[in-house]
Amino acid sequence: MKQISVINSIEVPEGYENEALKIRDAYIEYFKSKPGFVSSTFYRAINANNKFNYVNIVVWDSYESFESVVNSGFENTEGLNEDNRKVLGKGFPPPIKVSPGQFEIIRND
Repeated sequence: MKQISVINSIEVPEGYENEALKIRDAYIEYFKSKPGFVSSTFYRAINANNKFNYVNIVVWDSYESFESVVNSGFENTEGLNEDNRKVLGKGFPPPIKVSPGQFEIIRND
């Protein structure tokens, strides 16, 4: 199986930082209890002009593990998975915006 990285670029308006951190931490605790979770690294921009002031990188052991945990429920209106949790892309309330992407390593120097 090939590991994948889910890179979530997050726009957090001023005043919503604590809420974004709490939501992110709750998701990571949930992911840690699921098969296939490898790690998570959370970044905060040091340049105030960045559009995305937070980036969260979550590594899964395979795309299949990611799909079974993260995307289960993405298609339904409420965005709820079988554990009654909102899928990550729908879990942050406005005005917080998440732009997720899934990536595989093609070079590691």
